[in-house]
Amino acid sequence: MIDVTAAEISDDARARSNVRKLAAAQALGGANSAVIFATGAIVGATLAPSAALATVPISVYVVGLACGTLPVGIISRAYGRRVAFIIGSGSGALCGVLGAVAILNASFALFCCATFFGGFYGAVAQSYRFAAADGASAAYRPKAVSWVMAGGVFAGVLGPQLVQWTMDIWPPYLFAFSFAAQAVVALVAMALLTTVDAPKPAPADLHGGRPLLDIARQPRFIAAAICGVVSYSMMNLVMTSAPLAMKICGLSLTDSNFGIQWHIVAMYGPSFFTGSLIARFGAPRVVAVGLALEALAAVIGISGITAMHFWSGLVVLGVGWNFGFIGASALVLETHRPQERNKVQAFNDFLVFGVMAVGSFSSGQLLANYGWPTVNAVVFPPILLGLAVLALAGFAKRRAQQAIIADPAI
Repeated sequence: MIDVTAAEISDDARARSNVRKLAAAQALGGANSAVIFATGAIVGATLAPSAALATVPISVYVVGLACGTLPVGIISRAYGRRVAFIIGSGSGALCGVLGAVAILNASFALFCCATFFGGFYGAVAQSYRFAAADGASAAYRPKAVSWVMAGGVFAGVLGPQLVQWTMDIWPPYLFAFSFAAQAVVALVAMALLTTVDAPKPAPADLHGGRPLLDIARQPRFIAAAICGVVSYSMMNLVMTSAPLAMKICGLSLTDSNFGIQWHIVAMYGPSFFTGSLIARFGAPRVVAVGLALEALAAVIGISGITAMHFWSGLVVLGVGWNFGFIGASALVLETHRPQERNKVQAFNDFLVFGVMAVGSFSSGQLLANYGWPTVNAVVFPPILLGLAVLALAGFAKRRAQQAIIADPAI
């Protein structure tokens, strides 16, 4: 018992060191997505051949997220997470360079290519939360995930302020310098990530474990995946449309940047205590509260189109995403063994971002053809589905526990 405790203390000390570095990398990587979400629809409206295609660059970003998840898992499993981190941050730098060149040359296709690489960077950044839990004790894992996600608070300040400070530096090419600056930030993240203690997996960890299909059949995994899909895709649907909707409603770019900034702060700010809430109340309850808050954000969005309606709705949406997505991530950690982690985590993120990519292309069409209230109304059916699946998974777990108590030989 003493040896086990000492080993856990040693592992948690290593995990805490990684958490600090990964939280900083999360802040820098989050600036990439913040720049894209704050500017993508507006640049798209300027460069696209049709207003209905304005949000396509952000949708392509989500496609990059989806396409990056499985390769990230394969690279991490074969060469270690640190190699995947370096490739991802390199993609972020490429996103910035291509984005600036695309704006300078008024190329819609090249701008979409830039956001695709930004999405791949985002897919790698999503793995930071799972990397933080590698080797940590069971008690520390939810907190490790939560603290890394808390690094996004600084992304919420850095990203929109980066846009605010740089958007007019190369007139008349709005936002061109913002993407050039984002490339530099990605290179800084790359330098930091080279110091993360994430060794190549041992040969024994490359084989064994249950088939992925067996793991994916677990009610707990099904609930985690569906709730992750719902919480992230509904947040993305509303956030993607919000800057352009604010412009259509006559609000300024400053109003839009302010709303996105506080939305991102709200996405990551609760992470300072979300892990403790999960440890105290359990991940399913935290997920349920998150989904309910996303529904409340939709109600606020439907109720008015003033700046305050947009700002308050985006803040509530951000908090809801935090509880829903971090809670779902904690549920995923309960469904796999150590040697299964890379493939299970990559598969989960592939499901989340794959579904999100499909839904993301509809946001521009919904906004252009039906308006902002309809974008918000679409949120309600998936939220109800997530809550129902979560309840069913809880029921299945209670029945399994009762069966074990009734017959300990099971």
